Amino acid sequence: MNRRHLLRYSLSVGLSSFLQPAFSRVYASDVRFRIGACDWSIGLAGDSDAFKVAKQIGLDGVQVSLNTKADYEHLRQPAMQHACKEAAQQAGVAIGGLAIGLLNEIPYKSDAQTEAWVQDSVDVAKALGVKNVLLAFFNNNDLRNDKEGTRIVIERLKAVAPKAEKAGVVLGIESWLSAPEHMAILDAVGSPAVKVYYDVCNSSVMGYDIFQEIRDLGKERICEFHLKENGHLLGEGPVDLAKVRQAIEAIGYEGWLQIEGAIPAGRPMLESYRYNNKTVRSLFS
Repeated sequence: MNRRHLLRYSLSVGLSSFLQPAFSRVYASDVRFRIGACDWSIGLAGDSDAFKVAKQIGLDGVQVSLNTKADYEHLRQPAMQHACKEAAQQAGVAIGGLAIGLLNEIPYKSDAQTEAWVQDSVDVAKALGVKNVLLAFFNNNDLRNDKEGTRIVIERLKAVAPKAEKAGVVLGIESWLSAPEHMAILDAVGSPAVKVYYDVCNSSVMGYDIFQEIRDLGKERICEFHLKENGHLLGEGPVDLAKVRQAIEAIGYEGWLQIEGAIPAGRPMLESYRYNNKTVRSLFS
């Protein structure tokens, strides 16, 4: 049975799991994986309507943005934190995680104001009841071949790590770096509060053996996963999700799987994400 036939078969036998409300799955004690999506993938970053959309899709939660280009404060403000929690409760969808995507434009490796953002993200994560904060290292914040930028990031992460440890919050590095390069940063920081936020598509694009990387990093170094495709629905692109599941199974990971991207050109977002949600649930049920 090839991968696409396996996906079709899995979808047909897994549909019954979608009949129960998403909110009940979020709080079920026997659920190993919770399926969410990034707010910027199903709408606009920082838009609380993402929870309503997530409910329509059938997701368990939404990974929300700490701030945006239009509003550097956003969830750093207690009033906005309260509004976010209210929106999630009304939709019956969980707050599934926190992300600082704005670091791609205003880099943590060189802009001093971002130190406060990362420090504050620990407080926000605790206030929202989430464990992981995604720190984005792409575009202007890319660490590839940047020894000085990497050194600064390590020093800044060392400074915030004790606060994150005390709060029970993990700062996750998502980047173009390989597993050995990520491990070198984690070893230099030396804190269990700093881990890798593993994006299976980004690492695949870079030519890394993502299945071996997941095993090499292990659940002790991976805080969370992005399941993504560029220009394809999940299960229909280059990333072999069945083998991703095997690798995740091998390391004993439990937690959130956040869907990002995975919308073919010209295809509606809602339709695409309903399909993506069913695909992920069929493989990770």
